[in-house]
Amino acid sequence: MRVGLYVTCLVDLVRPSVGWSALQLLESAGCEVVVPEQTCCGQPAYNSGERELARALARQAIEAFADCDYVVLPSGSCASMMKRHYPALFSGSGSSFGSDTLKGADDSDAPAGLEDFCRRVYELTDFLVNVLHYTPKAACPGAFAYHDSCSGLRDLAIKEQPRQLLRAVAGAKLTEMVEAEQCCGFGGTFSAKFPDLSCAIADRKCAALAASGADALVGGDLGCLLHLEGRLRQQGRDTPVFHIAEVLAGRTRR
Repeated sequence: MRVGLYVTCLVDLVRPSVGWSALQLLESAGCEVVVPEQTCCGQPAYNSGERELARALARQAIEAFADCDYVVLPSGSCASMMKRHYPALFSGSGSSFGSDTLKGADDSDAPAGLEDFCRRVYELTDFLVNVLHYTPKAACPGAFAYHDSCSGLRDLAIKEQPRQLLRAVAGAKLTEMVEAEQCCGFGGTFSAKFPDLSCAIADRKCAALAASGADALVGGDLGCLLHLEGRLRQQGRDTPVFHIAEVLAGRTRR
């Protein structure tokens, strides 16, 4: 099985350990992993109305991963962009929310292999659980609270997959916090456009984390985690914040 790992911009530039962890997990499950030359998935451009730039980035990704059986991303946000929103880029609709996005694409504009590419895209935990039926091999003692990111949860139904994996980690205890499914306030460009509101939402999430009694916060989207970690440090709190790939691969030492 040839798996293309789409690293994502934030992982590449801010926390490469997430990418190495994802690579380790996929290889330990028996996958042949390749990392083609890649750039942004196009989500910031798409959300800002720069559809031509987003189309160019989508075409680049589709071509780069053409010879992969699957395309796996350690990000529900970027995976959602590729799997659910790429078709909307090449159709008359401005958004794919709440629709069957694999229908209605303008064939005259859509790149060859668009629908096939979208079907091959998976978020990491969904791929580990539902395609590979993977059981984590690492031990990582501690109580972990899991934050559900908006795109992963609402676009891709990523809910039980990361929790199933966490429960299988030796020594790990899943400690749910209230409003785990609520937005963290990041929202990509939202946090830049509405910083006060963004921080207020994050502070509510940080309070829920503290009330849970968890030793660390875990999530599947680095954007959310960086936003929440920043607020925690602003509050003088040193609660560890990990991407789930790091926990599953046993890469939780800083």
